[in-house]
Amino acid sequence: MDRTQIALIIPVIILYLALLLTAIIDLARNWQTRKNPIIWLLVIIFINIFGPVIYLIFGRKEDEV
Repeated sequence: MDRTQIALIIPVIILYLALLLTAIIDLARNWQTRKNPIIWLLVIIFINIFGPVIYLIFGRKEDEV
């Protein structure tokens, strides 16, 4: 890998880590009120970049109900 490729990958990694941490912290804070929190944790961790996004879009809507 040359410097240009690394410079393009670093922002993606930072964005992924920010999404991952945001989703995990939100899930941890609302663990008792979530339906199937273990399933959401597995989605967040194992579905790479899309897992945290899926959780933040669909998993947080349970608060409004």
